Amino acid sequence: MKTYLYNFQGEKIGEIEFPEIFNLEFNPALVHQVMRWQMLNNYHPYAHTKTRGEVRGGGRKPWPQKGTGRARHGSIRSPIWKGGGVVFGPRKEKIRQIKVNKKMKKKAILMTIAEKLRQNLIRVIDKLEPKEYKTKEFEKFFSKFLQPRKTKKKKETALLVIENDKKEIYRSIRNLPYADAISARNLNLLELLNHKYLFLTKDSLTELYKRFSV
Repeated sequence: MKTYLYNFQGEKIGEIEFPEIFNLEFNPALVHQVMRWQMLNNYHPYAHTKTRGEVRGGGRKPWPQKGTGRARHGSIRSPIWKGGGVVFGPRKEKIRQIKVNKKMKKKAILMTIAEKLRQNLIRVIDKLEPKEYKTKEFEKFFSKFLQPRKTKKKKETALLVIENDKKEIYRSIRNLPYADAISARNLNLLELLNHKYLFLTKDSLTELYKRFSV
């Protein structure tokens, strides 16, 4: 599978062929399963309610069982009382994680990249060589490929995959609402699905091939 090769100025300078490992048919069921695995494993259960046995106070009977004319109660921490325990509330002990094989994770990422390539949503850049590592330089770069949108992000979303953790690139892109940068070794399915366009460099494509060909 081939696609165009661009320079940092957005000009076509040739073609580049993707390795054979990226030539996979898209399997929505597998991609959904791996996506669900990643979302559930990233979930942190902050919501936690206390039962009537965990709420402080309520050790004594609020009033005698008989003779007052009022309804009988055994504790002010009953769920029907204000300030009492919560019935069937969220609990942080609940385990939400699921297990997925490593081969399934890799295959889901590969087929998502292959699908983006088939839909012409991948741009391969020869080298990232801006005049200076500033946000305005990368904004000019992305504006050559991305269309404006009437949303909060203002443009089509893009994910830039670089070969290593280069801090200058992260700093230059982090203020752009429509673009994100990630290293090739950290590329994951959710990042791929959350962005429309995938931008690769020749070096990052080589890194992806090394990672997924094992």
